[in-house]
Amino acid sequence: MTPLPPDVIIIQRIIMQRLRIRFSRGEEIKYISHLDMMRLWQRALNRADVALAYSEGFSPHPRMSLALPLALGVTSEAELMDIVVEKFISPHAFTSAVGRQLPRGVAINGVFNIPLNLPSLQSQVRQAEYAAAIPTDKKKGEVESAISALLDRDSLPWEHRRDTGPHKYDLRALIDDLWLIDWREGLCNIGMLLRCDSSGSGRPEQVAIALGFEKYPESIHRCKLVLKTS
Repeated sequence: MTPLPPDVIIIQRIIMQRLRIRFSRGEEIKYISHLDMMRLWQRALNRADVALAYSEGFSPHPRMSLALPLALGVTSEAELMDIVVEKFISPHAFTSAVGRQLPRGVAINGVFNIPLNLPSLQSQVRQAEYAAAIPTDKKKGEVESAISALLDRDSLPWEHRRDTGPHKYDLRALIDDLWLIDWREGLCNIGMLLRCDSSGSGRPEQVAIALGFEKYPESIHRCKLVLKTS
């Protein structure tokens, strides 16, 4: 019998295992909602015969969670999801079985065993890195100057309109770094390292406005999620 990894716990003869899945989301599914994404994964896991664990109570739900829901229209190579299963499966077998059930636009990039007692995945997220391609008439030097000027600011009062009314906050506090990835006539690609924690989450399209761009980004791609290390 294959020995179980140390992160796997047997509870009342049920093997409880927590897996962390890193996956990408491409152009094909960039407009599906967070809820639809969770349904997509649940269907794929069920078709692959992965024994998902469920919560207790009157309305049990599968024990699966995404690190940071992706906004509509944004692609990513850095999505993270934790699931808990009741039957041991190796990362290799998981990737092979579930990968065949996923639609175009979703690809598994890694699967890892992690301890069951780790804090929730959502509570561990600290930063998200994005690449935003923005149409512009600005010259390269003007873009670099706008980035430097924004980073030099101590604060940037901001108001975001929600269905429940205006939400006011300091946008500068949510920006950890900005840099110019590349520039060509009519389009620039800007890297953004934005804070994502209990204090708020930076949004690339708002940072683009704060930099003085008049047009909405042509594309936004999430490159990395940074988790709390201790």
